[in-house]
Amino acid sequence: MKDFLEISKYILPSLVVFMAAYIVIRAFLRREHQKQKMDLYLSNQQEITPIRLQAYERLILFLERIHPESLIIRENTAGLNNQQFQQKLVNAIRTEFEHNLSQQIYISPQLWTQIKNAKEAMVQLINAEALQLIPTDSSLGLSKSVIEAHMQLQKPPIDIAINALKEEIGLIWK
Repeated sequence: MKDFLEISKYILPSLVVFMAAYIVIRAFLRREHQKQKMDLYLSNQQEITPIRLQAYERLILFLERIHPESLIIRENTAGLNNQQFQQKLVNAIRTEFEHNLSQQIYISPQLWTQIKNAKEAMVQLINAEALQLIPTDSSLGLSKSVIEAHMQLQKPPIDIAINALKEEIGLIWK
């Protein structure tokens, strides 16, 4: 028993020192791990934020490019009839959309849905207005009716998507 007490005098303090050292080292390693994670996160943010902003810029540009006034001015060529112009407008919208498909990874799914809805609403508007006109008439009639129909919309889907984009950009800076 005396030997056990003698050994305990040396082992017990060393166990206490060992446990204290273990707790201190474990806490230090946890803090270092958290610091490394935070540094990695900040580093990623510094690289990703500019890319995300570029994606928002490209999507705003896409929405502005498919706006009826800019789309019609950009795509109108002399000598086209309503049917040809309708096809040209719809193809231009789809091409613009395809060029920006990859931007969806940088925005929220809800925002991407609004952008797709704006694109589809424009295609539907153009197709609906083209159905009301004689296909062989001058493209001027389609231009006029598309712009007028868009102006009559209470909340144009393009404007809704642009506002949603701006709101989501605002969330980045908070």
